[in-house]
Amino acid sequence: MRAVFVDRYGGPEVLRVGEAERPVPGPGQVLVRVRAFSVNGGELAARAGKVRLLTGRRFPQRTGLDFTGEVAALGNGTAGIAVGDRVWGVMGRTSGFGSAAEYVAVPANRIGLVPDGLDLVEAAALPVGTTAVTALRDKARLRLGERLLVRGAAGGVGNIAVQLAKAHGAHVTGLARAANLDFVRELGTDEAVDHRAVRLDELGRFDVVLDTVGSQLAAYRRLLRPGGRMVTIAFDLSRPVASLASITTSAVHGRSRVRFFSGNPQRGLLDDIAQHVLRGDLRPVVDTVYPLAAIADAHRALEAGGVRGKFVVRVD
Repeated sequence: MRAVFVDRYGGPEVLRVGEAERPVPGPGQVLVRVRAFSVNGGELAARAGKVRLLTGRRFPQRTGLDFTGEVAALGNGTAGIAVGDRVWGVMGRTSGFGSAAEYVAVPANRIGLVPDGLDLVEAAALPVGTTAVTALRDKARLRLGERLLVRGAAGGVGNIAVQLAKAHGAHVTGLARAANLDFVRELGTDEAVDHRAVRLDELGRFDVVLDTVGSQLAAYRRLLRPGGRMVTIAFDLSRPVASLASITTSAVHGRSRVRFFSGNPQRGLLDDIAQHVLRGDLRPVVDTVYPLAAIADAHRALEAGGVRGKFVVRVD
């Protein structure tokens, strides 16, 4: 099968499409014929060597976090899934990256059924939505009528958070680039603000802050009302020790702690995303679709910033 490899740490040019052995599903695993996957910030950091303490120094490495496709084969002990089912999923913490390939073998509990009528390429923009669900529902416990600030509202997680929060009845302010403000308004925000043209103290106070960027966490934490909650899904990779120390310190000092987590979704969360789609709360937003051979271009585009939704790679 074809798969994408990283031969050394560096820019998008280190990515190559090569040949790999097609995986065989083990007990409790499912083999998925991948149709599409999206490009995520964590993959850029891994490829550039910014998290090499986690990724190590052995090459070649693989890339790709989420995927959509069809079930091609089943390992022993799987249930609730059949060959031919249209599915989506996210690679696990133990399996690492690897969805940028024609086939992937994953535990059966890490995939869910894609809603009927949803195109598999467009659907690849949505598995990351499990992060938004976890952040708003489980970590922040967002309530009806509360004021929510979404930092990075035009991005892959941010756009989904805006849609879900509005469906939940929150008042949503979205921070984005000036060029993306109309797009953020179309998602349903009550307010769309150019993050480069506003001082933080002009934004007001919020019950919940969802951060997808990772920098200036202490400054954004000060925007919380009493009893407010802040959730971040990123930390500042240019100052990783200081950034993580700030998150840790917030748990014991000050009026509000910063909740940080790394998504590790299983079938229940993927099914939650499907239900939101079926209810009309959520739609996939795809900025650009790239062929597998142009995955380096997709990485360059995401690094350049300004994405609206997700960059998706089609595996034909």
